[in-house]
Amino acid sequence: MASWFRKAKPKAKPNPAHCRFFRFKGNGSSNKNRDKLVELLSDNFWTRAHYSPPPPITLNRRPLYNNQIRAKEVRLIDVDGQQIGILPVEKAVEMAKEKSLDLIQVTEKVLPPICRIGDYGKYLYQLQKKERKNVAGSKKGEVKTIKLSFNISDNDIQTKIVSAEKILNKGDKVRVALPLKGRQKYLSEVGFNKINKFMEGLTAKVEVKVEKELKKEPKGLSMIILKK
Repeated sequence: MASWFRKAKPKAKPNPAHCRFFRFKGNGSSNKNRDKLVELLSDNFWTRAHYSPPPPITLNRRPLYNNQIRAKEVRLIDVDGQQIGILPVEKAVEMAKEKSLDLIQVTEKVLPPICRIGDYGKYLYQLQKKERKNVAGSKKGEVKTIKLSFNISDNDIQTKIVSAEKILNKGDKVRVALPLKGRQKYLSEVGFNKINKFMEGLTAKVEVKVEKELKKEPKGLSMIILKK
């Protein structure tokens, strides 16, 4: 036999450490005995095992409509907002189709669930519009921190006042914080004076409203303010 001929290498067995990423069907699916598991994998790897990826992240569930509604009876609201009463779901769907509209499940927190007759596409658009408005409102009311130091100078206080004024004019809230460390905790009056001086300079430029009063916390002093 020629010297250049080499016998083909046997296929490598799968690493037992990787077995936790697979889900197995039929007998031998237990992970307690890893030797058995490796034998099963090496015999017929792709027919006995398949990769199961993690479940995808789903968005908020869309409201059910028409034949998707699982309840036998529904509390029906007409297009004009008039309450019709409790009806079988089949009859409610027929009433919606007679008007060339859809039966939309508004909420399932009560029994029977509340449904209304309307255009499903327009209803989804209104929900998305409301959600975007709520997200925009929550972003607008963010709380941003202005941190003062125990030994802050008067010039630095003026700089912090300018920063806080810009934040308040954007519609956000300001959390004024002054950390106290070590012996500074026994000299909290100095911290109170620093924050009072900061507030005096800020109120001279912007009218503010105190949402959370100035008080001493385990890590220092803090308060939350917003623009009137």
